[in-house]
Amino acid sequence: MATLIRGKISNKLSNAATAVSNKSQAKVSGMFARMGFQAATDEEALGFVACDDLDYDHRQGMQMDILSSDEMGGEPSGDGDGTEGDSHYQRDGTGPPLSASKDGGSNNDLGEARPKITAWEAGWNVTNAIQGMFVLGLPYAILHGGYLGLFLIIFAAVVCCYTGKILIACLYEEDEDGQLVRVRDSYVDIANACCAPRFPSLGGHVVNVAQIIELVMTCILYVVVSGNLMVNSFPNMPISQKSWAILATAALLPCAFLKNLKAVSKFSLLCTMAHFVINVLVIAYCLSRARDWAWDKVKFYIDVKKFPISIGIIVFSYTSQIFLPSLEGNMQKPSEFHCMMKWTHIAACILKGLFALVAYLTWADETKEVITDNLPPTIRAVVNIFLVAKALLSYPLPFFAAVEVLEKSFFNDGGRAYFPDCYGGDGRLKSWGLALRCSLVVFTLLMAIYVPHFALLMGLTGSLTGAGLCFLLPSIFHLKLLWRKLQWHQVFFDVSIFVIGGICSVSGFIHSMEGLVEAFRYNIEE
Repeated sequence: MATLIRGKISNKLSNAATAVSNKSQAKVSGMFARMGFQAATDEEALGFVACDDLDYDHRQGMQMDILSSDEMGGEPSGDGDGTEGDSHYQRDGTGPPLSASKDGGSNNDLGEARPKITAWEAGWNVTNAIQGMFVLGLPYAILHGGYLGLFLIIFAAVVCCYTGKILIACLYEEDEDGQLVRVRDSYVDIANACCAPRFPSLGGHVVNVAQIIELVMTCILYVVVSGNLMVNSFPNMPISQKSWAILATAALLPCAFLKNLKAVSKFSLLCTMAHFVINVLVIAYCLSRARDWAWDKVKFYIDVKKFPISIGIIVFSYTSQIFLPSLEGNMQKPSEFHCMMKWTHIAACILKGLFALVAYLTWADETKEVITDNLPPTIRAVVNIFLVAKALLSYPLPFFAAVEVLEKSFFNDGGRAYFPDCYGGDGRLKSWGLALRCSLVVFTLLMAIYVPHFALLMGLTGSLTGAGLCFLLPSIFHLKLLWRKLQWHQVFFDVSIFVIGGICSVSGFIHSMEGLVEAFRYNIEE
């Protein structure tokens, strides 16, 4: 009798393990087949899944729960499909609860549902990203592009809205029942999936490098614009733009001690509202001079040498793709994401176009790189002080994000880290980790001192990383991951965006670098 019982238990365990293994292999093979690859080996499949360690551990935990329930003689809860692979990624948010962690503790903290945001709140976040203070450089783009610059503002809005949607589409795969399942969580996951199985982490490294460059350049631009605004607000004071930049950076050194953004986030809404008021003031002043608008100065021809820089400025003002996967994953109704993207980009297109055109019509050929520098001295001083405050309060956001990416990639990436962890066992920041953060702040200062050219830096960043993250990578990822499901017009759009984005990126980068070299050669100040 004992032998018979042991035999039955052994058979149940064997059958359960075989079933789980077959289902897992079928899902992985099917996914790679849809991407145009041959079925992955067990080693390659594990390497692909291991790019998200928490997800991999969760899946292993579910499989152990199945085996445990069979061993105890019970039946697994649900209909069987409910515990497969990526069920916890489904759009409706349903899925099995997390199992116990490997050390015997409960994973309730991970299993608890995070607060979801509405489509309006998501739209507010996107609006903050694409309607920031860098719109102050858009009139300068009209100066060198004329009506073509206005068209480019509209075109960039359409393309960035489209690439944002296709980027989110790359997060999903169809399961055996033909339902969309969220199998990826971030831009990095999408990039890794495109490079798997041969180079499963190459794409993530490329995206991380581009993200770090964009975040650090954003910090540099905040310091540059702070010095620029202050020196133009108080031209009679014996303080140069470089000195103002040093003073601004001294106020930013406490950012090195940040552990989270709770303190900074309290000022986010206030900064956004202040910037909105400033934009209204600038437009109101421009409207008061409507009778003097120089319509004849808006041309159809372009400055071939400087217009590519304007392209980078416009593209940089629309960059938001890097955080869209996280935003969509935290929405109460992800199905409303497309509608939210459409209306936020329509609003951004209208507001940016009107702001750039009205400001350029007011000052025409006298338009400066930062449009508030054209205001009368009294108004300019008040407006610029508010803008400097907004820039300094906005600096910690990209700085903290850049620090997180650096620490995760090089210092605390488990056993794959290149350097020791920045934090001690008690969670405190180590002295050399603090020195690393301070070095990053000082680096942004040095760049702002030696390259104090707002428009050129903005154009360079937009051409180098903005075009890559907004145009090139989303289109190539969409073609790679969903090639077999795309219609001919979608393929045409993706290829066209990739080609046009590549041309604009290369051209803008070359001309921005030429502008910087010329500025250094002739010692041109802002």
